[in-house]
Order: sequence, then structure tokens, then C-alpha cells
Amino acid sequence: MMRTPIVLVAAAAALVGPASPAAAAEKSQITLTYMAKAGYATAVRLTCDPVGGAHPRAAEACAELARTGADPDKREADPTMCMMLYQPVTAQLAGSWRGRTVAWERTYGNTCEMNRATGVLFTF
Repeated sequence: MMRTPIVLVAAAAALVGPASPAAAAEKSQITLTYMAKAGYATAVRLTCDPVGGAHPRAAEACAELARTGADPDKREADPTMCMMLYQPVTAQLAGSWRGRTVAWERTYGNTCEMNRATGVLFTF
């Protein structure tokens, strides 16, 4: 199943032609990771313009990055409740967003607090 979308994208790119240097400079590639002090870590690559990568909600994550200029601190936290359970987790965002280098890191008390603050960005 994975081959069909890749073939279609490659075929579409061949019809359109190579991307201009300006378009290539605007491509966004972000690596999103989170690591728990309990000893587990996970990461995904997200591309925007065009949307892709391994993030399960890539389009929503790209829209969130567009709204905040790739700065999760500019996002208003969701109005959800989290348990007062201390299991620290550190979230990181690093890469290129629309031609500029971005790097962000924040430690939260638990994954619920992280997801409340960052929305879909770290839901993988």
C-alpha cells in the first residue's frame, strides 16, 4: 500500500517539473521528539509545504505550526484537566520552518500536560 502514494507523488512531480530554488528554500522539515525521564523516547519527522512525514496527524500538525510560527509557546493550552502525577517528559522541536532554523524544548510534568499545551504536535 505504501508504494502507490509514493508512485503518485513521483509521477505528479514529474508532470509539474522540478521545484524552483525559492520553493525548496521554503520547505519545512521538523523533527518532533519527546523523552520521558522514566526511560522511553519517541520521535517523528514532519514535513510541511507539502505535508508529509511519519506524523499520524501531519496536516493538523502543520496547520498548528503555521498558526504559531513554529513556536509551541505561542499556542493557548487546551482547557482539559490533567492528573497531578509527576512523570516528567521533555518535548523538543527542531529543524527548518519555511526557510528558517527553529529549535524549541520544554519539560512538562507528564504527557497529559504536554499534549494540553502543544495540541496535536506531540500526539504520536
